[in-house]
Amino acid sequence: MNFSDAVLKYVSAHYIGNKGNGQDLITSKKPFTLHADELAIITQAFFGKFNLESDKYAFSHGSSLSYNEVYNFCLESLADEGTLQANAVNLAKHLYENTTHPKVKAGELYVCYFGNCLVNGAFVDAMGMFKTENKSSFLDIDTESKDFTLNLRTGADVSRFDKACIVLPTNAEKGFDVLIYDSNGNRGDEAQFWREGFLGVVPQATEYYHTNQFMGLAKEFITAQLPQEYDIEKTGQIDLLNKSVEYFRANEAFDKKQFAADVFEDKRIIKSFKEFESSYTEMNEIELPDNFDISVQAVKKQVRVFKSVLKLDKNFHVYIHGDKSLIEKGVDEKTGKKFYKIYYDEEN
Repeated sequence: MNFSDAVLKYVSAHYIGNKGNGQDLITSKKPFTLHADELAIITQAFFGKFNLESDKYAFSHGSSLSYNEVYNFCLESLADEGTLQANAVNLAKHLYENTTHPKVKAGELYVCYFGNCLVNGAFVDAMGMFKTENKSSFLDIDTESKDFTLNLRTGADVSRFDKACIVLPTNAEKGFDVLIYDSNGNRGDEAQFWREGFLGVVPQATEYYHTNQFMGLAKEFITAQLPQEYDIEKTGQIDLLNKSVEYFRANEAFDKKQFAADVFEDKRIIKSFKEFESSYTEMNEIELPDNFDISVQAVKKQVRVFKSVLKLDKNFHVYIHGDKSLIEKGVDEKTGKKFYKIYYDEEN
């Protein structure tokens, strides 16, 4: 995917109050008319938050895809641009009906239609929905007359929308390819409101999704579950985290049995890992295959949270990247303080 040449062809804005708090819904009667320079700035800002290598989602419904309202509004709009304004209002109404949680803020919904989006080697149209909630103050200086006029205004930063999604026309029969963004991340009531309540999307089972989920599962087991079952030192945990990362870096395809054998080695720990995986996937309502292709982009993302740092009080942070046998732990007999002895050949 490449959106660098995308063109904003249509944008319609609507005010979405919190229905649960008794606030109003105000819909617009027609789309905006924007100048070329404004279109370019808004287009760049709207696409800027999306990581094109991240998870893809698809519209879904427990009974049938045809019951997903946002899917139907987008399906009709992508097939007939003449229905855009009517469906923009429908989307605003649907969002308003789902804005009932007290934590969800009121804000503006921008419904957009883009042309010239490069997807799988072809230029296609796409739809976007962007919601701004948080406002900031800014100074507006009028220099048209000799006397400067200074006005303090309040508005939304064009590059700092709070929630968004891009709907691509590919894979329409399976719920489209959907990209989503939420400034609150993917957890919490507000994230569920946007992703599940309004959009009704689920992650697609891609190599990125499988790699991301399994690395997260492994990290959770090593850092949270394993210390509860075994007397394992912090250096041992860091060693297992490093082995996990190295497995995903060194292999193009994932094999669960091979991963467990290479990383954990001990049959007891491997058994514990299998049991943890079963409860983890059930609790998080996800399915992970035993074999899948490894996504390099997902590995790069997860490496950032695989912390190989040994924190000693507030004085020292020791970064461990290799052989844990070169680190020796002990207690000083005179002071009673703990210490680590580190063996090395050269100092860089």
